[in-house]
Amino acid sequence: MSGACGANHQAQGEALGFPAFPASKRRPGRFARTWWGQAWLQAMTDTSLDPEPLKRGRRFAYAGRVGPITVSPGRLAAQVYGSDGEIHDTAVLVDRLSERQWRRFLDEVAAKAGHLAALLDGDVPRELVAAATDVDVPLLPGIGDLQPECDCPDYSLPCVHAAALCFQAAWLIDADPFVLLLLRGRGRREVTGDLRASTPATPVSSPAEATGPPPPREPPSGPAPPLTVPPAPGVDPEALAAAAERAAERARDLLLRDRSGAESKITAMLGRLLRE
Repeated sequence: MSGACGANHQAQGEALGFPAFPASKRRPGRFARTWWGQAWLQAMTDTSLDPEPLKRGRRFAYAGRVGPITVSPGRLAAQVYGSDGEIHDTAVLVDRLSERQWRRFLDEVAAKAGHLAALLDGDVPRELVAAATDVDVPLLPGIGDLQPECDCPDYSLPCVHAAALCFQAAWLIDADPFVLLLLRGRGRREVTGDLRASTPATPVSSPAEATGPPPPREPPSGPAPPLTVPPAPGVDPEALAAAAERAAERARDLLLRDRSGAESKITAMLGRLLRE
């Protein structure tokens, strides 16, 4: 259910708009399926002083009483249909990260290549959240971090309408962690753009370049150094050294004139030298 909604959201400048969730039957188990979605709901539960609005808000969320949801930096908003048929303008505010905190968080994401890949794949690594917390970057909300607003006369914190909105927001956060990051101040496009801008591009060789032949080397300039040939039975060292020097000079001349055919010519010439 949450995945379908996440796939259908449309960007609206600095905000994301999500269509309303349809009514659904109650399912067993926890309301949020991910550990970070559960942390979001735990922050709401820890803030509440009365469990009854939370129970009713859960029923409202399943009954589809929450209209289209708009997520923007620091704000979650929707119209919620009350049990009396009235429509209530409801919002939940979240503190945005400061510029310094964003730099620290992006440094933690860039410190390990798998962190960004996990976020793009719809996962929030516990290691990343722990590292961010260590540098004073509260990615997940805690007690008192979710600030409900509603035009209904109920003074509960949260009221049933804000609770219903928070419950459905858990589905959105389950499906896409960048919804949580947008609430903290920056969305997917801005986060990935900042990471690309802060990471210098490193040229990568293609497989053909990595495995291809090395470029031809320039032949040495000047006369070839004299060769010394150790004495051996039945071999005239001076004659063999003179023949080798002539072969080296001819090989050098061939390389200078025609590199493409030099290799085969030098091989043939050495063969003749050995036969002599």
